[in-house]
Amino acid sequence: MSSQRVHASEQTAWVAAPAGVVYGLLADAVRWPLLLPSPVHVERMDFDGEHERLRLWDVAGDRVRSFHLRRVLRPHARAVDFEQEDTARLGVPVSGTWTVEPKGDTESLVTLVQRRTLVGLPAAESERSQREWQAELDAQLAHLKEAAERWERMDRLLLSFEDSVHVQGPAELVYDFLYRIGDWSESVPHVEWSSVIEDVPGVQVAVLDTCAAPGGRTVSTRAVRLCFPSAARIVHKELVTPELIAAHSGEWSLVPDEDGVRVVCAQQVMLNEEAVERVLGEGTSLAEARRYVRAWLGRASEEVLGLAKWHAQSAVRRLR
Repeated sequence: MSSQRVHASEQTAWVAAPAGVVYGLLADAVRWPLLLPSPVHVERMDFDGEHERLRLWDVAGDRVRSFHLRRVLRPHARAVDFEQEDTARLGVPVSGTWTVEPKGDTESLVTLVQRRTLVGLPAAESERSQREWQAELDAQLAHLKEAAERWERMDRLLLSFEDSVHVQGPAELVYDFLYRIGDWSESVPHVEWSSVIEDVPGVQVAVLDTCAAPGGRTVSTRAVRLCFPSAARIVHKELVTPELIAAHSGEWSLVPDEDGVRVVCAQQVMLNEEAVERVLGEGTSLAEARRYVRAWLGRASEEVLGLAKWHAQSAVRRLR
């Protein structure tokens, strides 16, 4: 016998951060990939200052999911209403509200209310789905709490930067080089080994062993890459990061001009504060760690940019 029931859940968490900080984190969905573990990328499709429509990609286990989300931001009430238009989960729709209640100047009470309808699922499967959903809600609140409670140190832990190169060649050839990350172990010196799975067109899961870190140490990373060939963009987020880095996301983008294309590698990093002295030595400051990571990742991206340029321009010379 199938079940068609509305499941509702209400959960709360105390957060050692001001209510404005917590609400700001909830409201700024575009920053979630760097601050929260499961979101890979968030695109804001429409926004009028109150109502917004997002497309969000996230990771659940080994799966990369994508869905559209409509939200209403209510800053005076410190509340965010949301509803999924579609979902990668069984059981739709999913809707609910985040609310943040101040408890003094430095503490908040966060409440998450969610509702969904399980349509046409057998009772046993409905119960299993409900347990998985509950565990996911618990994780969302725990990750929100962890991110918000870093608020006093966040400016020192986060860094954003970009490197770029101008290529006198077709954007298609540059994009082809960046897309074929599985071949980088044969063409990019700092990549010792690479593997890519692309079960869904344009959604890659890439595993790399690299030796770009100073001292020649090999580090292993695992990343989701979302490839948008029509927009000449590849968005990526690391799911497994080097010890010094808590979160790492970025984007390769190509901007054509009159005599070629400008290729940009933009990166956002959150440092793992607890690992700074362990990796870089006792007494190393966050400022020193920021410079170290900027130089390390910058060298790696500049090497890839230079090789992408050579790939495109040498092909053009051969055609001539």
